[in-house]
Order: sequence, then C-alpha cells, then structure tokens
Amino acid sequence: MSEKELFEMYSKDVYRTCYYMLHHAQDAEDVCHDVFITVFRQDWQNVEYKKTWLMKITVNHCLNYLKRERTFKQREKKQFLLTPQQMVDPVDTRIEQVEESALWEQWVQELPEKMRSAILLRYMNELSLAEISEILGVPLGTVKSRIYKGVRMLRKKWDQAGKQQQKGEVYNEKYRKSVVSSSEKG
Repeated sequence: MSEKELFEMYSKDVYRTCYYMLHHAQDAEDVCHDVFITVFRQDWQNVEYKKTWLMKITVNHCLNYLKRERTFKQREKKQFLLTPQQMVDPVDTRIEQVEESALWEQWVQELPEKMRSAILLRYMNELSLAEISEILGVPLGTVKSRIYKGVRMLRKKWDQAGKQQQKGEVYNEKYRKSVVSSSEKG
C-alpha cells in the first residue's frame, strides 16, 4: 500500500473525526493534514491495525489542537481584562514602560547564552519544556535548571534595580527637604 492509497482510504474517516471534534471545517482540514504528515513520517507500513492507529493519532491531534486553542483564548481573555480599554496613558507612564522593556531586554541579553536561549524559547515563544529539550538537544532537567537559574538571575537584577530606585527616591526626598528648609530660613 502506498501513501496515496492510505490517504485515499482513510482521509474521509480522519476528516470526519476531526470535524466532529473541532466543529469547524477549516480547522478540521488543517488537523487532518497534520495527522497524515505525522503518519507519513513514521513507519506506518509495519502497523497491523492501521485504522485504529490512525484514529488514535487523529484524536490526539484534535485534543492537542483544542488544548492550544483553549490556552490561546484564555490568554486573550486575560490580556483583554488586564488591559485598560481605550485609556490613554500619561506620557511619563509610557516612557517608564519603554525604559523598563529596554532594561529587560538588556538584562536578558546579559544572561549566559544557554540560559538566554531556554528563557526566550519558554517565555517568548511559549514552548513546552519538552519542546525546548528537543530543540536544544539537552535533557529535560537541564532545561528546567537553565530556566530556573535564568529567572533567578533576572529577579535578582530586578530587585537590585528596585533598591537603587528607592535609594534615589530617598536621596531626592532628602534633597527636596534640605532645599525647602534652607529657603524657609532665608
């Protein structure tokens, strides 16, 4: 049996399963294609019960798709709820945000390369730990360790920056009081 024959024989069953699980024709088509790509990359000729095996792969792909969609929708909802609607930020707030994002970028760039790559894959690309492990070619525990250490280093820099800012505010307050008191005396 060739790949074409396998596709022609089971594509309707796979698509039907995808459609009933996802309730959307375009998504069902996309997942159906992903299923066959997955199947063709594996040793499918040696599988004894092809239809059962195919349906298991199909259901798993659909469940993974639904999970990703649910997570994406939850993130969108949280983002919407946490974002002030149509409120214009004062200029000083915008400047602080830009400075803060630039500071974070600088701090991330200062991390060792191995930690930086794990942090960026996890938090910027939103990959799972297993995916990161596969991409970097290191054990899962190593990925966890690098992310933990990287986050700890970033948190330490954040705390230090906060302390420096507080010291600056205390200094500015002392300076303001000394100027006010000297002007009252004079």
